[in-house]
Amino acid sequence: MFVELIATIVAGIAAAGLVMLINRALGGRMPKWLAPVMAGVAMLATTISSEYGWYERTRETLPEGLVVAQTVENRSFYRPWTFALPYVERFVAIDTLSIKTHDAQPGMKLADAYYFGRWSTVNKLPVLTDCTETRRAALIDAVTFEDSGTIDGIQWVQVPESDPMVSTICGVG
Repeated sequence: MFVELIATIVAGIAAAGLVMLINRALGGRMPKWLAPVMAGVAMLATTISSEYGWYERTRETLPEGLVVAQTVENRSFYRPWTFALPYVERFVAIDTLSIKTHDAQPGMKLADAYYFGRWSTVNKLPVLTDCTETRRAALIDAVTFEDSGTIDGIQWVQVPESDPMVSTICGVG
């Protein structure tokens, strides 16, 4: 966040400086208000570019095995251009290399889900998916696993068959 703030300030200073250089070369014929306006435009363009580029930059740096399962787009009234072209504000990635199964429960898969947010830290959450019943559950402290493969203390969430997390986890392996 700090680096983006510095980049925005530098873009504003560079744009104002460029306008002042052009004005000097033209013998001072440009209006004086143009330098601060161009600085503002450059700062706004840098901020918008950073917002729209965050998802692609983050996705490209994901390690091998981490697959994006779901994205959440943002539309805001104070950013009217987002209604025409929304940007990805957060996403969920599944670690396909961490998927585990139990011989007694072949329809169940356990995977690590990573929740990425634009201005937040990455959160990791183990997710148990029942591929035959199309449901999933977040694993919390109260959940216990038996040697037979049964699970106690779990709270299942029934999801549609098109659920991106379930289809990503169940589609691997």
